[in-house]
Order: sequence, then structure tokens, then C-alpha cells
Amino acid sequence: MLLQIRVLVETETEEGDRVRLEAFTLVVNAHGGLLEMSLKVPKGHRMSLSNPTLGVRESCRVIASRSSQGGVFAIAFEFDSPAPQFWPIAFPPIDWSLVKAED
Repeated sequence: MLLQIRVLVETETEEGDRVRLEAFTLVVNAHGGLLEMSLKVPKGHRMSLSNPTLGVRESCRVIASRSSQGGVFAIAFEFDSPAPQFWPIAFPPIDWSLVKAED
């Protein structure tokens, strides 16, 4: 789902320094999403994301990283466990099925 919200990222640089920075999501789902941030991180990198609006925090890992526009990086991430409650939206239940239209 396309959703742009502010999240806080806590992680370590390649030098081992702890950093906290602001990022913005582009796409989200119950398993993770895609965000833009100013720090380049490699695939497999561990991060912690906080949603300040909802007061929730989840750990995740980077599954892809690439340069984006304006000196920011597009970071695809996956939560350690599905976390639909992290986003300010309601996801359909897992057992939801499509109903065939009547003719």
C-alpha cells in the first residue's frame, strides 16, 4: 500500500556509531516496506523503526538498498515478525477471500 509517513530509524553506521535519523515511507505492508533516508545501509543490515504517531517500535533488516534522488537512499526492509499494527491503517484479515460476482 502506498503510504508516506515519518518514521524514526535507529541503527549503527559501518564504523559502529549509533545513529537516530528521520525517514519517510513510500510503500508499506504488514511485513515491512520501502522508505527513503539519508544513510546508506547494506542488505542484511539491522535497524529499529519507531512510529512516533502510534508509539510503536519494531526491529527489521534491510532486504535491498539503492540510491534515490536528492542524496537519499531507497531502503526496502522486512520486520522480524509481521507487524500490521505498526502502520496507521487496517489490513484485511488473512482469511479474507474474494467473493465471486453473481451473474
